[in-house]
Amino acid sequence: MRNCIAHNLVGQGYSRPVDDDFPQLALDQQICLPLYATSRALTRRYHSLLAEHGLTYPQYLTLLALWDSDGPVGVGDLGQRLHLDSGTLTPLLKRLEAAGLVTRTRDDVDERRVLVALTDAGRQMRTRVADVPARLVEGMNMAADDVVTLRRLLDHVLGELERRERA
Repeated sequence: MRNCIAHNLVGQGYSRPVDDDFPQLALDQQICLPLYATSRALTRRYHSLLAEHGLTYPQYLTLLALWDSDGPVGVGDLGQRLHLDSGTLTPLLKRLEAAGLVTRTRDDVDERRVLVALTDAGRQMRTRVADVPARLVEGMNMAADDVVTLRRLLDHVLGELERRERA
């Protein structure tokens, strides 16, 4: 088992699996646990940074996607960009609309398509939360190059998992 992930991780300073018959099942050898725990910790940190602006983390992500666009975005396109299904995205958009940050309208060309656009208040929110990314990274105590590398690695993993899901 010299080439197994568990053996390689032990060689890098991770604890040795208790059960030598199934080292691949040792909790300390899994990548899923630190990814999951890190995701939860980041979400909690975003929650504290965004609460002062009255935003939730999913609302913030939605606004980021809209700020990246040149104009109204279809709900389907927005869901694809955010890796969210319409059942999750629709109530989120309704709350953003109720807060006066976006509008939802039917596409004139295809009435089945709903378009989401920023309001003036939604565009102004961008200025209010502009410091959030720096405040988040500051709390991570990581070099800028490491943050870029981490992002690139996570994009690769996500892309491969989604590619295999579609296959």
